[in-house]
Amino acid sequence: MIGRLSGILLEKHPPTVLVDVGGVGYEVDVPMSTFYDLPAVGARVTLLVQPVVREDAHLLYGFLRPDERNAFRQLIRISGVGARTGLAVLSGLSVAELAQAVARQDAGRLQKVPGIGKKTAERLLLELEGKLAQAVGDGARTAPAETATDVLNALLALGYSEREASAAVRQLPAGTAVSDGIRQALKLLART
Repeated sequence: MIGRLSGILLEKHPPTVLVDVGGVGYEVDVPMSTFYDLPAVGARVTLLVQPVVREDAHLLYGFLRPDERNAFRQLIRISGVGARTGLAVLSGLSVAELAQAVARQDAGRLQKVPGIGKKTAERLLLELEGKLAQAVGDGARTAPAETATDVLNALLALGYSEREASAAVRQLPAGTAVSDGIRQALKLLART
């Protein structure tokens, strides 16, 4: 099975990207969290890949970070949750936010993701309990969940969009204090 693709990024059309690997173009669907962090078209890119084989298609799903791919793998193991729903969840929530929602059993947070209703949110909370921390493991490059959420909420209160705020929070080093995280995130946002 394919586990990683490394090549030239040829096209970016959310949520699909086209990566040229040795003359072969691979179409890969990515969550928006990965999409926003991709380099420009024509640049080299490496994606961690999760193949999904269905009766009517062979699909590839790609991620820049191991914690995202591991969370995706946990999501698609849940009965009734397919790859599209898994992508939607990871496009709407960072892995840290998903882990926090599961830890707090916060179905309301999951229901804010397009396509996730009350029953699906409750099933996700039940099935992911105790599994997501394992899936994320040490590969997470984000600040701890509570710090990340506090920084995210501060940025939202300052008027930044959820997309901008989430992208800045994902770039914070692990172990960052909330006040330092807000300062660093504001510096990052000022550069864009």
